[in-house]
Amino acid sequence: MRIVIQRVQHASVTINSEVKSAIEQGYLILLGVESTDTQEDADWLAKKVIGLRVFDDEDHVMNRSIQDIGGNILVISQFTLFASYKKGNRPSWFRAAPHNISIPLYEYFCKQLESLLGRPIGTGEFGADMKVELLNDGPVTICMDSKNKE
Repeated sequence: MRIVIQRVQHASVTINSEVKSAIEQGYLILLGVESTDTQEDADWLAKKVIGLRVFDDEDHVMNRSIQDIGGNILVISQFTLFASYKKGNRPSWFRAAPHNISIPLYEYFCKQLESLLGRPIGTGEFGADMKVELLNDGPVTICMDSKNKE
């Protein structure tokens, strides 16, 4: 699994001109699922996300977690995180998991985040044409891949 985490002041996802989810301060997470991913990958990433300390403390040092600040999370499925661009100029998506693998793992990851955070998170809609808006705070953007744990 691969994620891009953006620390945001606010973020939202709109589908068919209707806002599906909107959050205030917290994380916008783009999630890509690969065919070889498992629930173990989702568990590892969820724990890393919740423990990540990238919010400022009173000394303006990135030392607080999403839980410490009472922040929110919005997770958007993003198969293009596994784009292969080595041949030609049109990317291919052969590394991205098919729906029968990616949808259950996306849903599992979201449930794990909710459980660890202790409250609901925002989501997009798997496979929909989504319009994502955000105000990146910092900017702080971090990429994580469950295949690079060390």
